[in-house]
Amino acid sequence: MSTPTPIADLEPLHRARDQRAWYWYDWANSAFYTTVLSVMFAPYLITVAGTAAGCVEKTEEACNETVSLLGLHLSAGSLPFYLTSFATLLSAFVLPLVGAFVDQSPRKKTHMAGFAWAGAACGALLFLVRDDHWQIGAFAVVAATVLAGCSLVSYYAILVDISTEDERDRVSARGWAFGYLGGGLLLAVNLGVFLGHDAVGLTEAMAVRLSLLSAAVWWAGFTLIPFVRLRNHAPHPVPASAGDRLWDRSFGQLAATFQEMRGYPKTLTFLAAYLFFNDGIQTVIYAASTYGSKQLGFSTSVLIATILVIQFVAFGGALLFGRWAQRHGSYRPIKWGIVAWMAIVVVAIFLPERNVALFLLVAVAIGLVLGGTQALSRSFFSLLIPRGREGNYFALYNACERGTSWFGTFLFGLVFQLTGSYRPAISVLIVFFVLGFVLLLRVDPRRAIRDAGNRVPEVF
Repeated sequence: MSTPTPIADLEPLHRARDQRAWYWYDWANSAFYTTVLSVMFAPYLITVAGTAAGCVEKTEEACNETVSLLGLHLSAGSLPFYLTSFATLLSAFVLPLVGAFVDQSPRKKTHMAGFAWAGAACGALLFLVRDDHWQIGAFAVVAATVLAGCSLVSYYAILVDISTEDERDRVSARGWAFGYLGGGLLLAVNLGVFLGHDAVGLTEAMAVRLSLLSAAVWWAGFTLIPFVRLRNHAPHPVPASAGDRLWDRSFGQLAATFQEMRGYPKTLTFLAAYLFFNDGIQTVIYAASTYGSKQLGFSTSVLIATILVIQFVAFGGALLFGRWAQRHGSYRPIKWGIVAWMAIVVVAIFLPERNVALFLLVAVAIGLVLGGTQALSRSFFSLLIPRGREGNYFALYNACERGTSWFGTFLFGLVFQLTGSYRPAISVLIVFFVLGFVLLLRVDPRRAIRDAGNRVPEVF
């Protein structure tokens, strides 16, 4: 008896279900990046470390006194940026191994969730940062940031499994938009808690600590949705590496990937471009609250409200860039997005103190280009990766991404320590966008996609 022939191909429906589940991890982890890394952690740690350094009377201003960390004397005002830089240097060693392991595993969603829950547990330790006890915060933010990067390696690799080349820009943009919406909603709740802390019997410090804890709980809780709903996909066949065990094959594949990367020069060129311009983007995001509070003199409530504006505008900006990419491909919107970032930094350098209107206008501009450039960079890079190597390549990509930028934050902190002002520190970020733009111009997108063995999308 012959087997009945299927009437319809149900794979598009399965992919759509996976895509909807996949969006939820952007929603989950964005709370950590928004509430913790973008808004509350840096100013709060500067205040706590400043108290330990003897800046009790001037913690509302930039504190250039030092604290000791592993024998190094670091400015309290620069400490969060040095910690972010260290987290990225550590990630440079950890993430490629995670990526090699992910490529050989049929359980990518399990690895994504496991790293996410471990990172959320470390993030929850930030609740213990109080008075002048900043050391546990230093450990917690480094560990949580590295583990978040590990989870994103699997998350980005899953994008290739659940979408075709023609769907990639749309799916990535929607995921990023969904993340900004989720991060913005939690931040709105935290804004209410912070502004109304007296009414509910909380100190300002306790309101911040509860907000940091809420981000960890949000991250862990919503990770359950993609963990339960996503399908696992078998790894794409690749040439066998030495060893029979999964861990041995992971190290063998990692070595093979470093060898083969030389055969994809356009992919490497884009990765180098992304290293620079995303380093600039991440430093702007990470330093925005510190620049606004310590340099421009805005209250924390104004800063949180401004970040909320960025979050919700970025939701629309990501969707807008996604539609732009569906008409013209992702390369062109990325290129013009970098030009917009250059203009934003120039304007930020000359912002007058305590001018809320101009500060909000810059926030709207940031929101418009923020989600779009990041979402389309993710989807564009996925087209430049040979099948079966997604984990390895996205590990390298993720080392430059979100809260794991290192040179920009390091340089920002160093310039502040040398000058005592955040204006010259913000000005050096223009260099990152210029270098990224110049390298991006050297990428032939169609050739890069074909060289990687992928199909060029119909609209590109």
